Amino acid sequence: MKAVQVRKAHELVIQEVEQPKFSNSTDVLVKVKRVGICGSDMHIYHGTNPLATLPRVVGHEVAGEVVEVGQDVTGVQVGDHVVVEPISYCGECYACRKGRQNVCEKLSVFGVHEDGGMREWFVLPEKQLHVVDPTLAWEEIVLAEPYTIGAQAIWRGEVEQGDTVLIQGAGPIGICILKMAKLQGASVMITDLSEERLAFAKENGADVTVHAGNEDVRQRVQEWTNGEGANVVIDAVCLPMTFELSFDVVSVAGRIVVLGFDERTSAIAQLPITKKEVTVVGSRLQTNQFSKVVKLLNEGQLRHNGLVTHTFSLDDVQEAFNFVEKHPEQVRKAIIVFN
Repeated sequence: MKAVQVRKAHELVIQEVEQPKFSNSTDVLVKVKRVGICGSDMHIYHGTNPLATLPRVVGHEVAGEVVEVGQDVTGVQVGDHVVVEPISYCGECYACRKGRQNVCEKLSVFGVHEDGGMREWFVLPEKQLHVVDPTLAWEEIVLAEPYTIGAQAIWRGEVEQGDTVLIQGAGPIGICILKMAKLQGASVMITDLSEERLAFAKENGADVTVHAGNEDVRQRVQEWTNGEGANVVIDAVCLPMTFELSFDVVSVAGRIVVLGFDERTSAIAQLPITKKEVTVVGSRLQTNQFSKVVKLLNEGQLRHNGLVTHTFSLDDVQEAFNFVEKHPEQVRKAIIVFN
């Protein structure tokens, strides 16, 4: 079968490998139908993802069809359409005991720490697969994993109906956060440096959009919230300056959610954190968000509505990565199509 592997930085190959086999009675064989190209896949391709090891078959945004099940599989049947929950965990460490498997001490992420879904077939345990309505288009359900990232950020920020939420960044993850925040009943302001991205955010429910290069974000937040500040600030830009800005614009008793992996330091005074009693949390991957997202997909409450902008065949995967690399302003989400 064909598999897409990053051998080393900037070296992407389609190679022939053996079809995977079952190693446990709860394993499931899946024929891949769609794989999304994520920013973390691009970082692996560039050799800048600090968590990935090479060589690696990439791809963690995956949708496919079940073709074989192990003898002890009970919740998945041949023919089911499924999406992949890309994390495996030990179940015993402190994080797992606290229900936070996404930061397990022995965390392994499909497509990052282990070979992922950008291949014609894969085998995973039943517990990492979620059955989705088979009438839904593959281009809709392949976005389940990015939606869970948005759902996790909303959960970590304890977003409630009536909250004011500032999302910094209107890229694909920012849009996924936006969709989940609006479903939660929040009022949302979103910032970006791209007019096109801001217009798309407006189409997808943003109440207020702000061009961070042309407008004063601090002033706009104050005006929008009548001086209160945003109850929740979610940083999907993930730069030191956007992290620092979060503390200036968050309300008293507010929450700041950080998604970044930037190792550069930020200059944050203690006073605004203590004076406002601000809660600052990280948000990584997802914890128990797939069932929620699948339900929303099945009910028609989540639709990509233009989030998928480009599709490429498996044979054109190098062209796909090149295009995403050279034209990021044109790409919201690119999808690899498998036959």
